[in-house]
Order: sequence, then C-alpha cells, then structure tokens
Amino acid sequence: MIDINESVMQFLLAFVVVGPLLGAAAALLPAPPGLKGKSPEQAVLRHGVTVTGVILAAAIVLALGFDHNHPSKMQATTDISWIPALDVRIHLGIDGISLPLLVLTALLTFLCALYSYFNPPAGGSPKAFVALLLLLESGTLATFAVLDLLLFFLAFETVLIPMYFLIARWGGEGRTRAAWKFILFTLLGSVVMLLGLLLIGIKAGTFDMVALATDNGRSLTASVQVIAVLTIGLGLAVKTPMWPLHSWLPDAHTAAPTVGSVLLAGVLLKMGTYGFVRILLPVAPHGFHTFAPYLAAFAVVGIIYGSLACLALAKRGAKGDLKRLIAYSSVGHMGFVLLGIATMTPTGVNGALFANIAHGLITGLLFFLVGALKDRTGTTDLDTLAEGTGAALYGKAPRLGGLLAFGAVASLGLPGLAGFWGEMLALFGSFEPAAGLSRPAFLTFMAIGAFGTLLTAAYMLIVVRRVCMGGAEHEVPKLADVHGYEFAAWTPLVTLTVLAGLWPKALLGLTDPAVQQLLAGGTR
Repeated sequence: MIDINESVMQFLLAFVVVGPLLGAAAALLPAPPGLKGKSPEQAVLRHGVTVTGVILAAAIVLALGFDHNHPSKMQATTDISWIPALDVRIHLGIDGISLPLLVLTALLTFLCALYSYFNPPAGGSPKAFVALLLLLESGTLATFAVLDLLLFFLAFETVLIPMYFLIARWGGEGRTRAAWKFILFTLLGSVVMLLGLLLIGIKAGTFDMVALATDNGRSLTASVQVIAVLTIGLGLAVKTPMWPLHSWLPDAHTAAPTVGSVLLAGVLLKMGTYGFVRILLPVAPHGFHTFAPYLAAFAVVGIIYGSLACLALAKRGAKGDLKRLIAYSSVGHMGFVLLGIATMTPTGVNGALFANIAHGLITGLLFFLVGALKDRTGTTDLDTLAEGTGAALYGKAPRLGGLLAFGAVASLGLPGLAGFWGEMLALFGSFEPAAGLSRPAFLTFMAIGAFGTLLTAAYMLIVVRRVCMGGAEHEVPKLADVHGYEFAAWTPLVTLTVLAGLWPKALLGLTDPAVQQLLAGGTR
C-alpha cells in the first residue's frame, strides 16, 4: 500500500463519484474533446473507454492509499453542508465495507465500455449509450460512497433511468415490457423506502449515516425502528431482489443488452444488500432483529425457488433461455447474501459481503459469455444451443467453452474459487445466529440453504453438459473462438475469481473489522 495525503484521498473519492457524471455530459457534446476516431460513433465509444478507465485508475489508487490497518475507520471523507434547513450534507467516505464495491463497480463499468467499443450495441445513438453508461456508473459509485440518507436515496434513484433506457432502447425481444416492469417495481419500492428514510431522519434529528450508526438506534423507539425496517427493507428487497419481489429481474436480464445484464447483476443488485448492511443493521438494530427470521425465511425460499426455476429451464424441451436461467440463479445467490445478513453475526455479514463481490465477478463473466454466444449463434435458447449451432462448444470454440465451464463451476461454489466462501460463511453464520434469534429456526434455514447448493450444482452441470459437451446430429461449422477484446474484458474477472477463492483474507481483512464495529454499534 502507498501513503497518500488525506486531502488527495478526498479529491480522489470525489472525482470517482463526480467524474463519470462530467464524462456523461461531455459525451453529448458535438465531438468528445481530445478524442478522434474513424467516425463520430467510434470517437464517443473511445470516450467512454477513456473516462471509465480513468475512473478505474482513480479507484485503484484510492484502494492503494486506503489505510488497511484501520478498515473500520471512514476514510477520504468530505463533509459539506448542502441543505442547512434539513441538515442534509454532502458527506462522502469509504471503509472496508464500501471500498470493494466501489472498485468492483469501476472495474465492471470499464470492462463494459471496452467490450462495447469493439462490439458496439445496435439500435441507438452511441452518444446516448455512452452518456447513459456513465450516468449509471456515477449513480452506483455514489450509492457506495455517500454517508447521508437523502443523498443515498438520490444516488439509489439515479441508476433507474439510465438502466431503463439501456433496456428499452438497446435490449432484445420484449424489451419495452421488461423496461417498464423494471422501472415500476423499483420506483414503487423506492417510494416506500423514502418514507422510512425520512422517518429515521426526522425522529433521530439527523440524516448522517455515521452519526446514526454510532447512535445504534438509541434515539429511535422500538416502534419507529420496526416501521423503518419494514419500509426501507421493502425498497431494498426489490432491488436485491428478494423472493417474491424478484419477478422484474428475469425479464430485465433476458431483454437487456449484454453490458446492461453485466451491470445489472454485477453492481445494481448489490445496492440493495449494501443498504441492509450500511443502514438497517446499525441504525435500527432492534427493528432488524424483529424481522431477521422472516428475512432469512424469504432468503432460503429464494435459494430453492431460484434453483428449481433454473433446473426447469435447463431441461431438454423446456424452451429455456440461458440468460433467463442465469437471472434466476441470481435470485438464489442473492438469497445466500440475505441469509448471511439476517444472522446479524460477523460471520454471516462477512459472508454476505464476500458473496456480493463473488457474484458480481462470476455472474458478470457469465453474462459476457452468454452475450458472446448470442453474437455467434444468434440465440440464447438453451435447446438450440444444446442441439444445434452451439452444441459441443468444446469442439467448436474450445476457449469459449472452457470459460463457460469455468463460470459455471465458479457459480456453483467450487472450493478454491470466489463463489465458495460467501455461501459457506453465510451458512456458518446461520449455525450460530445472533443472541435472541431462534437457533433451531436458523439451523433449519442453514439446512435448506445447503440443499440449495446441491441444486445449484445440478443445474449448472446440466448446462455445461448440454452446451459444452453435447453433440449435434449433423455437422455444423466451427464458431469463432475468443476474440482479443473479449479476452481483455474477461481475463480480470477470471483472475479475480481465482484470487478471491485462493486468498479470501484479502477481502475479509477489509470487511471484518468494519463489520465488527458496525454490529457493535458505531463507525468512526
């Protein structure tokens, strides 16, 4: 790690949050400044790569300058009065909980911009596409960096409009319906969430998340905490998405363009679970304790439901869509995240945060790979891929087939890869939940969740067998294997999936001290 002055760290964090917003505005200019290309379209796509690359570099420097000896301390903080009448402040900061999500967001957005430069999305203006991509990045990064409840809500909402247009304008079949379903579900959840945020701010006398976490609910009555957790939790659960509030997700993923699916799964879903950890656990612990068993129950139902849905889609003759199958797998994987949070223990919450990062890496890779398959075969229909142009992928495009198999075994939680640790820690957290929570109930949830891991292995192995190892009845031409730009976009995800699996301490060393302090009732 490197020693960086605190004022420089403050500037870097502010730049990471605001930089993409400035880049989005520049993308809409007649010609992005300082960039040239063979065409205006190429120039603006190059602008997107440049801006997201600079933001990623700033995020990496921020991570290198982060004091890893004190990850529970808020660092690179900026605290400026914005609306004095409401005591709303422009309060930014990062700790061991938010830093990994910040870097993950910057990385995935850069890889999406790089992928789009070589494989431009069809159907709309590249200027609008790049501007929306950067606006989406700014809103997501702000969500993980702001420390004021109202700013959190504004950042949380900022991502909805760009994602709506990415689906509606550049999506595939059924994109209009999917986009409307996405925006209506998430907006309705956000309205309910706003009521809870306002209730906390008014009753506690501040919207400052650090002050509220330090207070640990002492200034909020039990009834206020219960109402706040119910309303805020519903809004966060929609974004997560938690069963049965998940029904917008499969449609959105199926219709979204490749980069839209990568960002939706890789970072947008994490905003919901991050809100549970950052806001509800420390600010309203009594209210969260009341709802924790119900959250865990919904979580394990989501694990089983998502896995059974994937098994149904994977069957021969089911007319399953591979993108839809991966979307349903996300419902199951995010169920493990919610289960870990519901235990209210350091082990479970650390597992949830680890699973968040692992899911972003692995599912982002899977959606990239499915997008590449669709570009080559013209379809994501599993039957067509298994029995037609995509069959026996190992023989037709061995590197692509190998990567798909790698993504599948990583997703099913193979030991030694990132997907293993988060799910195991969430289950271990259920073995010994927080004081006052029913241990028999959580042991039951642990058993159900463990059974879900077996179902996950079953459907992922079926997909690998059918798509990668199956054989067509007639000879079909070979497919184009992994292109250079695809290799560049996917290699970081593969590498980080392996590194996180082999060296989990790199991530847990950041999150654990911050989680311990958060659950103990404070963050400095």
